[in-house]
Amino acid sequence: MTTNSKQELISKIVTLLNELIDVEEKTSMKIPQADKKVEMLTIKECTELVKGLSEHTVRQLVIQDKIPYVRAGQGKRGKILISKADLLSYLNMSA
Repeated sequence: MTTNSKQELISKIVTLLNELIDVEEKTSMKIPQADKKVEMLTIKECTELVKGLSEHTVRQLVIQDKIPYVRAGQGKRGKILISKADLLSYLNMSA
């Protein structure tokens, strides 16, 4: 293999790697900005926020993976926390 062909091969590899890095950066998960605070609600707080929404309904939405949630703590005793923005977004979308 000649020096020119090696250099061409190396430049093609570098170009492909740069394209791969660009694609990964665009598709990487976006991290919320530090100045944007996320308000998390317990199931009871969700029902207090939205009149007519029962705890049972919120639990069913969580079980059916219709709204994202975080379990704070371990096992069944861990509190289920739901983003206020996600809850309102789901309810607005369903209406």
